[in-house]
Amino acid sequence: MKAVLEREINACADAASTLSAAYEPVAALANWLRRYTEFLATKRGLAAALHSGDPAFDALPGYFMGRVGPALESLLEAATASGEIRTGISSNDLLIAVANLSLPVADEGVAYSQRMVALLIDGLRYTERT
Repeated sequence: MKAVLEREINACADAASTLSAAYEPVAALANWLRRYTEFLATKRGLAAALHSGDPAFDALPGYFMGRVGPALESLLEAATASGEIRTGISSNDLLIAVANLSLPVADEGVAYSQRMVALLIDGLRYTERT
């Protein structure tokens, strides 16, 4: 199970460079956040495994943050530099926000989480106008 989780973590992290090459910065970030939402939906047991106390999974939280954090950070930096999204948001902020928006809701599937993440993405585009 650990190898499967590592493979899925790698695929999610690696998607950042693929999306960055294919899209403008904000679109790449938005597409990656949607990809991350799908990852969370299909790996509902990930959090349980990461915090299970099972020694086989002790290294996974660090592995996850070491792979996914920098991938998201690169997308976030490019999107912020474009001036199309607000500043002051960290990759950790987004990882936690998307994880919370992806928590299971009774009678709702991943489409519901995707809608909530779309609202978050819209909020990232808000910049204070003077």
